[in-house]
Amino acid sequence: MPLALSKAHVEQYKDQGWLSPLDVLTQVETTKARSELAAFEAEHGPLAKRVERSRAYLPFVWVDQIMRKPLLVDMVEDLIGPNILCWNAIFWIKEPGAGSFVGWHQDVAYWGLDNRELVTVWVALSNASEQAGCMSVLPGSQHQTLDHSETYDPANLLTRGQHIQDIDPADTVAMPLQAGQASFHNVATAHGSGPNNAEDRRIGLSLHYMPTHTRQTLADWDSAAFIRGEDHFQHFDHAPRPKRDLDPEVMAYHARSADSLRRIVYSGADTSRTTL
Repeated sequence: MPLALSKAHVEQYKDQGWLSPLDVLTQVETTKARSELAAFEAEHGPLAKRVERSRAYLPFVWVDQIMRKPLLVDMVEDLIGPNILCWNAIFWIKEPGAGSFVGWHQDVAYWGLDNRELVTVWVALSNASEQAGCMSVLPGSQHQTLDHSETYDPANLLTRGQHIQDIDPADTVAMPLQAGQASFHNVATAHGSGPNNAEDRRIGLSLHYMPTHTRQTLADWDSAAFIRGEDHFQHFDHAPRPKRDLDPEVMAYHARSADSLRRIVYSGADTSRTTL
C-alpha cells in the first residue's frame, strides 16, 4: 500500500509522468519559507543571481527542513522506493513582468544520471497560476527521448537556453499551484513554463529525489543529500546538514558541490553562464 499517495496517483505517475496538485506545506510553513527567503535577499541581493540558488539544502536550514518533511518524502517513496537521495534543490524565481521563461526540455538529457527514476517535486512558495507562468508538462513524454536545441536565450532560465521544438500546446497540461502545493514529474518528462504576467513573484523550489542505486555518468565525484532508507551503493558523497544558514563549514562543501554540478550540466557545451 502507498504511504501517502493513492494507487491512482501512483499509476498516473507511471503512465503519464506527472502529478499535480498535491498539498505538501502548511500555510505557516509556506509563510515562514518566504520570509526566510526575503530576509536573505534583503541582505545579499536576489537569490536568482547567486550560487546559493542551487544545492540550496546546504546554505539554508529551512530548505533542508522542507526537503526532509516526512509527508513529502512519503510521497516520493511511493514513487521511487524507500532508499532515497536528493540530488539537487534549486530555486526558480520569476519576477513580475520580467519576461523570463523556461524552455521545453527533459532534464534527463543534461544531468548525467544513469536511469529515469528521479522524481522532481516542484514546491510553490507563492501562487503559480497560468498567468504567473506555472509549469506545463507533455504527458507520457518520459517514455521518449526528444531533440533539444541550445539557444542560450537570455530570457530562458535554463543553463543552455535549451528548447524542444514543435511541441503542440494542445498536447500539454498546465499545472497551476497554490502556495504550499507541489507538482511531481519524472526526470524525463518534457516540461516548460511561460513568463510571469501576474503581480506577485513566482517562487518555486524544485527538489530532485532519486533512488540510491543511481549513478552519475558525467563526473567522477558528485554529491547528494541522504534522505531515507539505506545507501549500500555510495555512488554519491553524502552532503553535510547545515546547523545554521550559511554555516561556514557547510558553505565550503557547497562551493565544491556547486562546482561539480556546474561541470555536469555544462558537460560538452561550448559556453556557460555565470550562475546555474
